[in-house]
Amino acid sequence: AMLNQTEVREFLLLGLTDILGLRRFFFISFLLLYSATLVGNGVIVTVVVSEPQLHTPMYFFLGNLSCLDIFFSTATVPKMLTGFLVGHQPISFGGCLAQLHFFHFLGSTEAVLLAGMAYDRYVAICHPLHYALVMSPRTCLLLAVASWSTGFVHAVVHSAMTSRLSFCHNHIHHFFCDIKPLLDLACSSTSPNMTLLNVVTTSLALGPFILIVPSYLHIISFLFYKVQCQEGRWKLFSTCASHLLVVGLFYIPVFFNYIPPTSGNSMQREVQVTLLYSAITPALNPLIYTLRNREVKTALKKSLGRKL
Repeated sequence: AMLNQTEVREFLLLGLTDILGLRRFFFISFLLLYSATLVGNGVIVTVVVSEPQLHTPMYFFLGNLSCLDIFFSTATVPKMLTGFLVGHQPISFGGCLAQLHFFHFLGSTEAVLLAGMAYDRYVAICHPLHYALVMSPRTCLLLAVASWSTGFVHAVVHSAMTSRLSFCHNHIHHFFCDIKPLLDLACSSTSPNMTLLNVVTTSLALGPFILIVPSYLHIISFLFYKVQCQEGRWKLFSTCASHLLVVGLFYIPVFFNYIPPTSGNSMQREVQVTLLYSAITPALNPLIYTLRNREVKTALKKSLGRKL
């Protein structure tokens, strides 16, 4: 490195806005959302673990999803909340890498897990007689381990590649350390990082989606051609409706990030999309699963009844 170039060891997160009134409003809103995320997902994990009738593949994956959502929002939201209180917020280089690591670790794990859940629904509906055999506890465990380890390896590669860069600027126009805003501040070449982001991260986002779509096409054609009565169709479909909603919530922002911006600031849109992911979706997932789901409601009443 050149002598006159001071190496950045700390970044400044500029957050969402400098307007004080807005910051207070955001602080309260996101604090409520974050509390809802912790409580809602915490309840689901507890119920899934403690209720024997929920010890099935579908709920095993749901428990994993709820754990992911707790960690995922915890990786970014608390830091964002303090930003609303104190304004611009310093974050160390290590802290920055940790945020980046966990965001990509948990985000890509969730994508792979959603594909596993789609496969589970496909087997349950289209091959019910083989379900217990195909979705054995061992298969479920393998799918979960595969999801978490894929996400982990993906994130490690990103953090390692980012840690090798040298930075000349330290103002991050975002509420947490995401890769693109960080790459904008680097003075060394970022082309390997961009390739990684465009090739590997895109395939990790789209790969699971490419598996989810045929699963649902199979399910829908099965319901139309094989199931005669309307009520039976609806009953079977309702077991996937929650999963479909969650997939939609997860993928709509993803695709938004890949559409080139028509005008204005692409950075601003990325910040909004990330907000959706890290604060809003994790709060909605438990709601979607409990509101639509008789089994979870029954199990909830049972475990609440025991405590009351």
